Amino acid sequence: MFEALSDKLSGVFDRLRRRGSLSEADVNEALREVRLALLDADVALPVVRDFIARVRERAVGQEVLASVSPGQQVVKIVNDELIEALGGEGAVGLDLNAPAPIGILMVGLQGSGKTTTAGKIGLRLRERARKKVLLASLDTQRPAAQLQLQQLAERAGVASLPIVPGQTPLEIAARAMATARREVFDVVVLDTAGRLSIDLQLMEEVRQVRAVTNPAETLLVVDAMTGQDAVNTAKAFNEAVGVTGIVLTRMDGDARGGAALSMRAITGAPIKLVGSGEKLDALEDFYPERVAGRILGMGDVIGLVERAAETIDQEEAEKLARKMARGKFDLEDFAAQLKQITKMGSLSSIIGMLPGAAKLQQQIGDKNIDQKLLGRQAAIISSMTLKERRQPDIIKANRKKRIAAGSGTTVQDVNRLLKQFDDMSAMMKRMTKLGQKGLMRHGLSALMPTNRRPY
Repeated sequence: MFEALSDKLSGVFDRLRRRGSLSEADVNEALREVRLALLDADVALPVVRDFIARVRERAVGQEVLASVSPGQQVVKIVNDELIEALGGEGAVGLDLNAPAPIGILMVGLQGSGKTTTAGKIGLRLRERARKKVLLASLDTQRPAAQLQLQQLAERAGVASLPIVPGQTPLEIAARAMATARREVFDVVVLDTAGRLSIDLQLMEEVRQVRAVTNPAETLLVVDAMTGQDAVNTAKAFNEAVGVTGIVLTRMDGDARGGAALSMRAITGAPIKLVGSGEKLDALEDFYPERVAGRILGMGDVIGLVERAAETIDQEEAEKLARKMARGKFDLEDFAAQLKQITKMGSLSSIIGMLPGAAKLQQQIGDKNIDQKLLGRQAAIISSMTLKERRQPDIIKANRKKRIAAGSGTTVQDVNRLLKQFDDMSAMMKRMTKLGQKGLMRHGLSALMPTNRRPY
């Protein structure tokens, strides 16, 4: 997400920081490049104009140009304005402050990910808010849409409204709310039908459903990868029915990110959630300040720590810490670490949350980091005998050939993994006195591939 925009802005601001002093012409030249970068990232033109105007007004003042570090001041102003454009400080959660059953109406075009997002929200509310959730599909247009939501509800561990053939969307909506009141559900997620494009029939249907159900939230689901089309969709739905929040899907696949930067300005509604993968738990809160930090190459360390806390097995981490304290660390432990990192997501997404991510990826030499890298390394370790995993020193030429053949890799790949293990073992010995905090702080970087060739 935002890779292309981050790369371009990093170059602009690096040049600004290197200059000891700045003139108004220097700032204007930099802002022209920022303007082009934003347009290239698919940010809506009116949003770009307003953004640049606000930054210029603050950046060309005497207080900035005469400061000790004017380049850094300009970067701070851009960061502040990015946060404001994205919705201000802090995440805006779902509004659950209403009498039960609370209605959440999902609207958007066909193919935007509405139905999958409805399932994700169901899981999220059940696990995090301990709510009793009912999912109801109002989509009578798309074949098997109601069955799809029913299956998603089963996977999420929440209830779904029984399917009654022949009912209209309005009848289904009324039945869903009546069922929720009767069976004491906390939340009802109403998944409306979409169309391939905006039309009067779609908007009228959504308006009627909204009037019947009076939802606390009307969430517009848009595909971030559609760029300007996502912005046009948001504008149309907001004018027709009014939206209270936006969910951006496929954020993990959009390197530009222009839709996210345009949404708040176009609709006035906050981005509340972002979808970052196909799994049902791949739904995250949207933090404007963290996103702004990632765009400007400052990373999202808080987000990385939170993700680690959610996925790392505390008991396993403590067990490993005890082994380290005794000076023991073998390839079985190394494999366990690989597994923990795999749970945190792709290497690209993890690196993207580190400060200076763009430069780090350039140093690695491959911006599109192989998703299968950690899997290959795990396969190599799995092809070893128990004795080899516990005593890596016995792995010589013949054993390496057998391990490579068994894992579908090469001897060079096996050598590379053993070298990484040796480096990490040495680091672990140095960190023994630091304890588990030291491991958490440095263990990830030791696992990152160095001087590797792509698998």
